[in-house]
Amino acid sequence: MRELFVYYRVPAADSAAAEDEVRSLQADLRAVIPGLAARLLRRPDQTDGRQTWMEIYSIEPAIAADGVSPSLQAIIEARAAERLTHIEGSRHVEVFLACAS
Repeated sequence: MRELFVYYRVPAADSAAAEDEVRSLQADLRAVIPGLAARLLRRPDQTDGRQTWMEIYSIEPAIAADGVSPSLQAIIEARAAERLTHIEGSRHVEVFLACAS
């Protein structure tokens, strides 16, 4: 199953505004993409006044057996580009596949 891991930097001074933006984005994405799970994490430390954040996206296998498809990824990235104004630099997207266990 395909999952997305998106990381980027946020100025610590903008963290509250950035968190509001990301949480709003993720709520809207969950409303339009059935079965989407979205998480927001950040590293506990900061460097030069910047925090590293990560968004994680997955989808329920019963809804999409292959996970977050490239077309859903495009929707997520387009909406993030429109709405996230408090990040520094670019968002880096990594795709991982679940291993059989």
